[in-house]
Amino acid sequence: MLRLQMFRLGMAACAVAALALAEGFTFTIGNPVASHDFQMKAAAFVFRINGCAEPAKSQISATAEGLVKGARRSVALKVMAASKPGVYAVFQNWPAEGGWVVSLRGVCASESAGAIVPIGPKGFIRESAKFFPRPATSAEIETSLKDLAQSRNQGGNK
Repeated sequence: MLRLQMFRLGMAACAVAALALAEGFTFTIGNPVASHDFQMKAAAFVFRINGCAEPAKSQISATAEGLVKGARRSVALKVMAASKPGVYAVFQNWPAEGGWVVSLRGVCASESAGAIVPIGPKGFIRESAKFFPRPATSAEIETSLKDLAQSRNQGGNK
């Protein structure tokens, strides 16, 4: 009887661990120092991919989407891989003026992920970032840009 209970407990623990690992493919953003890579220290932000068994085979891209003097702008960004697999950096090559968000897109095996990372005067705004189990839509990017502009007009200086 004790063996049966131990077996059940072991199976339950395995099931919980499997559910925890089944989160799917996602992004996590952080400060450049979080990469522990000297080459990344000047980045706007770094991000890690999670839930990807083979990070080297993932396809990652980023675009800065902005609103400058009422005109919509897009700037393709270079995503630089860190020395640690699955960790990447985004360097700012978009203009300082205007309001900007970075749209991350990724594919790993059959899964995809997306994120919208707002950029404020002091850098990326973690608490306003949005994460998706797919690339962000144009409407979601537009909404994030409008929210960023509204926050800046109300004195939000994050």
